[in-house]
Amino acid sequence: MSSEERVTVEDVMSTPLETIPADATVEEAARRMRDKNISALVVPTTPRSIVSSTDVLDAVADGRDTSELAVSDVMTTDVETVTPDLYMEEVAAMLTTYGIKHLPVVDDDYVGMVSSTDVTAHLS
Repeated sequence: MSSEERVTVEDVMSTPLETIPADATVEEAARRMRDKNISALVVPTTPRSIVSSTDVLDAVADGRDTSELAVSDVMTTDVETVTPDLYMEEVAAMLTTYGIKHLPVVDDDYVGMVSSTDVTAHLS
């Protein structure tokens, strides 16, 4: 397969990027994910962070009050990122290697999100 035929992150990433502030509640994050039918939100912080449906589920399972709990208390920090020109085969390898389901797409700033669902759809 020539490089002109290979699918890149830019071809399949989700845009516009959905974000949530670190001081928002976990309940707000859950509501936004449900309303947008997505399973992760970028938290615009340094270092780069995301909050996922798994983070929300863990908080609920632990009996934490998600109406008071801040996103910053459950988010994943120092997340791996990818660039828009990366090939999907490389993304699939990263998701497997790191045991993750979401990769924010960065080109100087956040530009989108690519997920294991995107990889599955591309490969099917």
